[in-house]
Amino acid sequence: MKLGDLCEGLRIVGNAQTEIKSVAYDSRKVEKGALFFCISGYKTDGHEYARAAVDNGAAALMVTRLLDIDVPQVVVDNAREAMARISREFYGKPDERLAMIGITGTKGKTTTTYMIKSVMETAGKKMGLIGTIVNMIGAKELHTDRTTPESPDLFKLLRQMADEGCDAVVMEVSSHSLYLGRVAGIRYDVGVFTNLSRDHLDFHETVENYMAAKKRLFYASKNAAVNADDAAASYMLDGIGIGRLTYGIKEKADVFARNIEITPKGVSFDLCGACGMIPIDLNIPGIFSVYNALSAASACMLLGVGLETIKTGLEAMPRVAGRFEVLDTGNRPFTIILDYAHTPDSLENTLITVKGFARGRVVTVFGCGGDRDRGKRPMMGEISGRLSAFTIITSDNPRTEDPFAIIEEIKKGIERTDGAYTCIENRREAIRYAIRNAQADDIIVLAGKGHETYQEINGVKHPFDEKVVVKELLDEVFHIG
Repeated sequence: MKLGDLCEGLRIVGNAQTEIKSVAYDSRKVEKGALFFCISGYKTDGHEYARAAVDNGAAALMVTRLLDIDVPQVVVDNAREAMARISREFYGKPDERLAMIGITGTKGKTTTTYMIKSVMETAGKKMGLIGTIVNMIGAKELHTDRTTPESPDLFKLLRQMADEGCDAVVMEVSSHSLYLGRVAGIRYDVGVFTNLSRDHLDFHETVENYMAAKKRLFYASKNAAVNADDAAASYMLDGIGIGRLTYGIKEKADVFARNIEITPKGVSFDLCGACGMIPIDLNIPGIFSVYNALSAASACMLLGVGLETIKTGLEAMPRVAGRFEVLDTGNRPFTIILDYAHTPDSLENTLITVKGFARGRVVTVFGCGGDRDRGKRPMMGEISGRLSAFTIITSDNPRTEDPFAIIEEIKKGIERTDGAYTCIENRREAIRYAIRNAQADDIIVLAGKGHETYQEINGVKHPFDEKVVVKELLDEVFHIG
């Protein structure tokens, strides 16, 4: 593709007829004939790697300032948005060949994508999925590094999905990706808003900024499915003149749940609306499962899917890794639940759900991530102290912070409660302590890590798959083998 065709309407200094054979934002991955995107990040400036990119074969550069390098340069103001739009053009606007469903919100994005995928596959569609745990083309799993891929990777993936016959794609759309313009150019057939609570304030600084970033999804959507029970619902819809369905339990909504029954094994409810009523039985307990199902159902309704298909798809969905996942304890008289809860709101929802069916103690093992929002640490300590019979404060991903300093900040919150607790910084040892001291009917909640298979300490990711760790510790503690 000619550089001028690829970057039509942009300022090009140099030969616009230069042939572009690939696009790249990592100078180490540049191939001969590539357009290299010079992106100014939070730690490094891509302009500093332009010379290396050209040495590796880059035929042109996208820059925000002209460089003294003798190759054509595309000069832009907003590098990240331009990178997304150029990448979309290079890969042939693959999103236009797909029904696009985007999901944003603090909680529930991952589970909702799986629910929508299951429903749409029940409707006979081949689905692509882009999200936190894994990317998928039909049943084929692909590696993922972040919730929403960087734009060249995203459009390359969408092109692959379209070429392999996908009819639609459901994707998690993070607040980061919306703010940074990673998804610029995509027009979503349905945008879904699950909820909004405190998260990512290390990046957005204020809840207002965080909320505004999420609203960007609906400026790029044809239809919206919005949680009417969330305080941010009216803000999300204000001034957005598109088709919409609201869903909820508490507030008046277009799609709503009645006769909700929660058990340790799952939840049942009647899904109601102008389209009729149908009973739903899910294998994931908790009121949050009802909300996730309502959001998925609303999105699918906006795509023309009927109630019977929605019911079948929802009830057929497998459990999602690290989302309220009950681990195998070998028929021992206690339960271990693995959950990704890493925000105050998600931890509170998880513990309230567990308390609703626990016959014994609720024992919570959790920490907070380093180099992230410090304000939530005492909040999560207070929540665990209030809702748990016993808390073991430990490390999550301390990253470059002192893990003991993080624990001290969590303690400030738990000490405002009467909740019993101990501190064991080593996460493996914390889990060992919980298992060794488990009593009959205890429910041990391992919160924060979920699907992650690593622990990041001092900037280094060490293998740490909590499911593997639990199995090893059960074998050790009970002398199996």
